[in-house]
Amino acid sequence: MRLWGMAHAVDDLYQGLIPASVPYFVLDRHYGYVAASGLTLAATIGSSVPQPFIGLAVDRMRLGRLPAIGIALAGTGLGLSGLLGSYAAVWCAILLSGLGIAMFHPSAGKAAREAAGDSASAMSIFAAGGSVGFFLAPVLATPALIAWGVGATALFLPPALLTAFVLLRHRRRGGDLGATAVLRTGRDRWRPFAALTGVAVVRSTAFFGISTFIELYWLHQLHASRALAGVALTCFLAGGVVGTLLGGRIADRFGMVRTVQSGAALLLPMLIGLRLTSGSLLPLVFAALTGIALNIPFAVLVKLGQDYLPTRPGTAAGVTLGLGVSIGGLTAPAFGLIADANGPQGVLDALCLVPPIAVLLGLLLPEPGGIPAVA
Repeated sequence: MRLWGMAHAVDDLYQGLIPASVPYFVLDRHYGYVAASGLTLAATIGSSVPQPFIGLAVDRMRLGRLPAIGIALAGTGLGLSGLLGSYAAVWCAILLSGLGIAMFHPSAGKAAREAAGDSASAMSIFAAGGSVGFFLAPVLATPALIAWGVGATALFLPPALLTAFVLLRHRRRGGDLGATAVLRTGRDRWRPFAALTGVAVVRSTAFFGISTFIELYWLHQLHASRALAGVALTCFLAGGVVGTLLGGRIADRFGMVRTVQSGAALLLPMLIGLRLTSGSLLPLVFAALTGIALNIPFAVLVKLGQDYLPTRPGTAAGVTLGLGVSIGGLTAPAFGLIADANGPQGVLDALCLVPPIAVLLGLLLPEPGGIPAVA
């Protein structure tokens, strides 16, 4: 679990670097809001569209090198993006980074579940690795981007290449990084899995909307400095780490479905607080609380999806951990249009419509009827 948590953190560092760097493309390259949200769209297309198909392949074949190759591509695409001149080249580099992320999640999610067994708390360690990666992105990127501009993305090439080397070396020494031989029993339940996927997509929509525009909201609505805007994104993502770990513990004690439902119910008041508060401290508190509420269901979504599809763990991970997490970025252009018309604050207003949808979908989720056997 430590290895997979570390690898997940590095992989999702590159997902987190997209929203962390977008404001600096706006400031340094003078991109408009729609063009900026198009970068988020590129990462989403690369990471979301291929993931269900990669998940199917992981369930049927041994693809032990896939996580390492994925991390290497994720870092290479993102690292080169700030060095390229034209918008089209930047867009393609970020698309490549998204493709690398898509290659990592299904096989890593399957292997992590097999290591975690039936413990939601153990699975939350793997899921929290991704939240840590998102959290570290603005912490590491903001000072570099402020000092050197978007060309500083090149500084983030080495972590991907080093992690890929560690994963490949572990595999050569006998560690299994791909689909292991397991025996899973149970009936696949596609209807609750579809509802769960809906919850994941709604959660992803809120995540991408907030993470893409929260810094711009601080800059243009709260008239804060670039540094404080980076702190706001950091607070939001740090809350995500706490929420992910907290969600695993809540699920082990009160059940996975209740955990998903409680996170959805808590999100709306936190978003309203974020939108309505002013000053230098209180909005940061609500940014962190919003991250906590949004991520309470995160680890549970992955485990619950694999329990609904006990014979297809790679597919379930590819959808809940991959497609469901990243597909919300497809809404980025729509949020860009809202921001062009009403400012970043208009995006937060629109996002207040999202949590009730998650609550309604959560009511359709049954507790899993049986636990898949792993041998």
